[in-house]
Amino acid sequence: MRLTRIRPARRLLVAVGIAAGLVAVPLSVPLAATAAASPNGVWQADGYGTLVAIDNGKARLYQTTGISCTPNPAEYTQDGTTFAADGEQSFTFTVRRDRAALHLEGDVGEKRLRRLPKLPALCTKPGATGPLATFDQFWTTFDENYPFFAAKGIDWDAVRAKYRPQVTSDAALFDIFTKMIRPLGDAHTAITTPDRSVTGVRPGTTFPTPDLETNVIRPYIEDTTLRGVHYTSYANDLIGYAQLPGGIGYLRVVGFLGYGDVPHYAPEKEVLDRTLDTILATKPRKLILDLRLNGGGSDQLALDLASRLTARPYFAYAKRNRNDPADPTAFTAPQPAYVVPTSRSKFTGPMAILTGGSQLSAGETFTMAMMNRTPRPIRIGQNTQGVFSDTMNRTLPNGWQFNLPNEEYLTAGGTTYDGAGIPPDLRRPVFTPAELTGHRDSAFTTALRLLKQR
Repeated sequence: MRLTRIRPARRLLVAVGIAAGLVAVPLSVPLAATAAASPNGVWQADGYGTLVAIDNGKARLYQTTGISCTPNPAEYTQDGTTFAADGEQSFTFTVRRDRAALHLEGDVGEKRLRRLPKLPALCTKPGATGPLATFDQFWTTFDENYPFFAAKGIDWDAVRAKYRPQVTSDAALFDIFTKMIRPLGDAHTAITTPDRSVTGVRPGTTFPTPDLETNVIRPYIEDTTLRGVHYTSYANDLIGYAQLPGGIGYLRVVGFLGYGDVPHYAPEKEVLDRTLDTILATKPRKLILDLRLNGGGSDQLALDLASRLTARPYFAYAKRNRNDPADPTAFTAPQPAYVVPTSRSKFTGPMAILTGGSQLSAGETFTMAMMNRTPRPIRIGQNTQGVFSDTMNRTLPNGWQFNLPNEEYLTAGGTTYDGAGIPPDLRRPVFTPAELTGHRDSAFTTALRLLKQR
């Protein structure tokens, strides 16, 4: 479970936890289950390797594995059912007898928890330190939570046998960890140290970065794609719009996070709503939605955009998370998510969505959510990146941070597009050297032609 949804295009790295050698300050009274309706006590999340300890209006989170327990340094303060801490994503906590539900601000779905009689022993004493302890915690976190080893043909036990003997110092660990995650080809895996970082990516695709957007793709869009049609930027340059001849709108979304100055859901949604009010006031009859360089962000903000693009409610997707450290095939029951039309202005006409390999995370869950829209959008371009899950953001004994996914997103028929990504209906080149140097945008040109015919 993470306290901010990490999305690569505009990364808001919020540290979740501290070095395992530290122990959280004890709470004021023993943490035992009290009255059934009280949140006081220790709660274990179904999956996510997370404990929540609540005592008289204060809460603390712990990152756990079978060999470690790392306390988050932040202490949350309760206001009603909401818990908040400076620099962290707030959450609501609702008790249902011996079960509870935790909902992160701006997230889709909720985390289910069960009571424990007390903090596990691992959480009451300093954790192991040193290079081998760091390696073991990194490997174990993946082993207990990562859902896709079998699908990607990775023998994680063999990875441990190969690399653990090579651990000689912290200096050696970064290269070792990089070699361990690179074969996963997963853009929701990352390692961050004070002076270096590495992120996975599916082979044959390009990871979206601000530099790529600013220096390559944005000039290409303005000069080649739109060919002089005025393009207006909104929301910290993460949303752009152009009105094309024939009543066709071109809406470009680079991310689903970072629209305003305050990185929390409510102010982000305010900016999104104001931006869409302005754009939809132009009353486009048809729409090209360009997500080809979308680094993701908040799934809820993505659903908020989808709610402006439909006249009727419909099923978007379901999500479930790995739920047994010893069994990679065990998952929680899927939680469905829906697109619900907004009361604000909406676009409900024909639409084409441009997709590509530099489109990830919330950019993909949005595309998944649009697949059941009526009229159904046509997807043009290339497969998306293939990473949908929220990220678990973890802290190692040496203070390094790392990320990994632990969820699957499913269609109504139970299909997951993790790994391969969502395929287009019509395959066209996307941001290839030939397209860039030849001043062509085949995906956009195809979308424009098809919409003119509708």
